[in-house]
Amino acid sequence: MPNPFSRKRKIVRQTSSGGAKKSTRVKLRPGSDWTKRNFITSVWIPSLFTKRSGARARPLFPKVQPGQICITWIGHASFLVQTHEVNVLIDPIWSMWLSVIKRLKEPGFHIHHLPSIDFVLVTHAHFDHLDRRTLRLVAADQPIVVPVGVGRLVHRLGFNIVHELDEWQTIELGPLRISLTPAHHWGARFLADTHRGFGGFVIGANERCVFHCGDTAYFEGFKEIGERHNIEIALLPIGAYDPPLAREVHMNPEEAVRAFNELKAKTLVPMHYGSFRLGYEPLEEPLERLRESARVHGIEDKVLVMTEGKPVVL
Repeated sequence: MPNPFSRKRKIVRQTSSGGAKKSTRVKLRPGSDWTKRNFITSVWIPSLFTKRSGARARPLFPKVQPGQICITWIGHASFLVQTHEVNVLIDPIWSMWLSVIKRLKEPGFHIHHLPSIDFVLVTHAHFDHLDRRTLRLVAADQPIVVPVGVGRLVHRLGFNIVHELDEWQTIELGPLRISLTPAHHWGARFLADTHRGFGGFVIGANERCVFHCGDTAYFEGFKEIGERHNIEIALLPIGAYDPPLAREVHMNPEEAVRAFNELKAKTLVPMHYGSFRLGYEPLEEPLERLRESARVHGIEDKVLVMTEGKPVVL
């Protein structure tokens, strides 16, 4: 494990282009009817007595050829994206608990089966995306990219440099171009740190392009993201759309299909479902609704439902 004190860690913030930005931050105020249901008794307590599903197996990572992209879903919003040159880990979380929220499906494989990781990307500071315990295990003196205001949460974990990006900013890391895109969400890890940024990442590798949406409710920004980037593979959240506080903070499956069409992407990979019970909806409902919406909109052949721990070459 790297020594985080082996040398001074740097947080590098990209120069802002200036200009006013339209806020896409979700307000913290609960929805008007959030008191009509009790998340603790109807979801949290039953989850404690639910047996975890899934099984971890040693993944068979293929040899990625030039021009290919290999994607492995680890679970929740965690992905390993591989090219023939580099391995990128996005929003990794192997923890079995989010404080008091139990993980209900095992990660696809054990963390020690990861290949050598060249770059790490974290979309925002929420505990199910920025898991410090996992990041300490992953850190091996490589760069990490986070939104503005998140760097201080990760700079002592063992990464050699922390790059902070604001919306639409891009950084080149080896053969990759990493861009931070807007989202309709919020970035506070606690109540008082609302200054922290949030967003999604567009990863450009030669002529290929992968978009990890991060967390977001549906918003009009998807069309602009699709206009600015020629997105091929879109990793889009479909769960936690019925949250305890009745705030619009996550897309539902039908909105994910709409976002996919506005992005003009070629492949939709659903994520952010099945691992943690973060909303009132049953664990199996998001995927059922996604499949039905894809059928209605005629994009069934464009939806790639992945299995945790099973690499797919595209």
